[in-house]
Formats: sequence, C-alpha cells, structure tokens
Amino acid sequence: MATSEARRATVAGALAVAVLALPGCATTAPQLASQGDEPFVLRGVSNVEQLGQVTGAEAPGATDRWAVNHTDLGSMFEADGKVWFVFGDTFGERDPDFTGGGGSFWRSNTLGFTTDDDPSDGIAIEGMVLDDTSTAAEVLPSKKVDHDEMTVIPTHGFAANDAMYLHWMSVKHWGEPGEWEVNEAGLSKSSDGGQTWAPLDEPRWSGDSRFVQVSPFTVTEDGVERLYVWGVTHGRFGGVGLARVETAKVEASDAWEYFTGTDAAGGPQWSGDPDAATLVVDDTVGELSVVWNPYLERWIMSTLAEGRGIELREGVTPWGPWSEPHLMIAQSELPGPYAPYMLDRYTADGGRTIYFTLSVWDPYNVFWYRADLDRD
Repeated sequence: MATSEARRATVAGALAVAVLALPGCATTAPQLASQGDEPFVLRGVSNVEQLGQVTGAEAPGATDRWAVNHTDLGSMFEADGKVWFVFGDTFGERDPDFTGGGGSFWRSNTLGFTTDDDPSDGIAIEGMVLDDTSTAAEVLPSKKVDHDEMTVIPTHGFAANDAMYLHWMSVKHWGEPGEWEVNEAGLSKSSDGGQTWAPLDEPRWSGDSRFVQVSPFTVTEDGVERLYVWGVTHGRFGGVGLARVETAKVEASDAWEYFTGTDAAGGPQWSGDPDAATLVVDDTVGELSVVWNPYLERWIMSTLAEGRGIELREGVTPWGPWSEPHLMIAQSELPGPYAPYMLDRYTADGGRTIYFTLSVWDPYNVFWYRADLDRD
C-alpha cells in the first residue's frame, strides 16, 4: 500500500471536482444534463471480492491501538491531502461472542485518515483524531440517553470553504432492525483539520425528512462550484431525494435547493422547501453512496436494500433516470452487510474497477471490497 501526502491536492476545498486526474482513469466531466434518450450501459457487476478489514485488530492499520476494536460505516471524503474515514458507534472492548454494536468504551463516532494510494491490497488507517489519552476521540458528542438522544451518527463528510464538514443524524431510539427514530439532522464544522468540531445552527433537517442520511459530491456547473447531495430518510425503507447548494453558501439554509421534478424539456426543477423534494429513486434504500464513474460515463449509486443485499445503480444525471439495481452482494452471503461507501479516488482500470467500504454486523467492523463493472 503505497502512500503519498501529496498525491492529489483538494481542488478549491471540494470533496470532488468535475474533472479528476486519477491513475488509470479517463478524465470525464460529470453529466449534469440529459442528452435525450440515453440507454443504460451497465450490464452487471462481477469479481466482487473482500480484500480485508479497514478497522479492528486484524486491519492493516491495526485500529485497536486507538481503542477502535469494533465500529461501522466508514464513509470517505478528501481534505488536507488525506482521505478521511467517518465511523459510527465505536467500541474499545467486548466479549468474543458478542454480536453487533456494543461493548465498553463507547464513542458515538470516530474519525480516521490515510494517505494510502493503492486500494488494490487494502487500506491502512494511518491515524485518527485523538483525545488527551491518545485514543480515538468522539468528535461529535451525544447525550447517550435512549428515547432522548441515544447517539449522534455522522453519515458523510465533505470539504469546502477551507473547512471540513460532517453531516450527522441525532438518533432518538434504535427500533426494529432497519428502523430508527431521529430527532434531526445537521452539519458540524471543523476549521482546524478535524481536531475540533462545532455544530452549525443551520441548515437543519427534520428527523423524517429525505436528508437524514446523505451522500455528497462536488461539481463545477456554469463556473459555480456546487455540492449535489443525495439523501434518504431515517432507517432503510425510504427512497432517495436530491438537493444542491453552492459550496460557498453551504451554511445558509435558504441557499439549499431541492429537486422537485423535471420540466417539459427534461430540465431539473428546484424548490427551497425540503418537504417538496421528490424521489429520484423510489425503493427501500439504506445507507447510500453516489459518485461519478468515468468508465461508464455515468453516476453510480451503491445502497443497501434490506432483504436483498448490496446493490449498484447507474444514473444518467444526478436526478436520473436511474437504472434498476444490480446485485453486488446478497444479504445471505454475509452476517449483516450494510453501508457500501465509495470514493471516486479509489478506482482502477479507467474506473472499471471500483473499491468500497462495507460494514458487517458480525463481527461489527468495516471491510474493504473491490468489484468490476461490466458494460456494453
């Protein structure tokens, strides 16, 4: 796993840019307008393989040295020449036969980073945001009171305005599998390289909105840098909404726009009201991740479909049309797979090979996967 602090500078503080120069990848601009009747090109996903752990004692980064023995999620974003991994509920120790989330030294979230350039043999976490005892810190505090605020989970991050942002959801109560109650969702900001974080007063989203869990991607559109944000509601049984905002105005609620459908010419229509957001994918979607793929010259969306497994869709524009899902990992293949997160940086063979994190409920850790995209 080769590393380099200076592999690729973050451009204009963005999570991603419209044109990227990646090893082995063609540089194509993300498509933001439909060219008419464009057939889907993705025909399937093959050679799906687990390459190892990202977290835990067995991971190449041996995250147990920071008391990160068991954790989940692992969405990724780029900032300050590093890839940052955003983890959920994290535990230091537990009994060997314990299943799922739980254990001692509970932190609602932790944040790690790497400069690893080679995803083909796994990813090593090189460091984490630490507390004064040199263990992984809880970067976003929570009350840890059930039916009030059980935990605060960061669902994704991005870089903009010379700062780092984490989107989070305040979980009131974990319900039945795949269901949970949420107080609200919002953003927290760090201006010191991820060491300290402060919640923003705005924007905020209600606990039953379409933007409780999100996946952001930054593009340059008509000379303006914008963040496109796909979102789902609490739990894993809703569809996908879409929002956008100029990165310079990300902290202003009234600057956010929500997709409400297309006009007669097929162009997108937007509203300032999050409750007006319509679905771009109408299905039961869990944790999601959306990136532009240069091999397909399409957007791709990885999701959990409760009862089916880990799936991948192809999109012509950010709002679609989106294809029917292609199964990557059947739910029966693993003891509880969820949270398949991609980063456009981690691809090979011109984007044909993608890499992604995947959480597995038992042993409750994050794993590193690869897959090949098959197209016409």
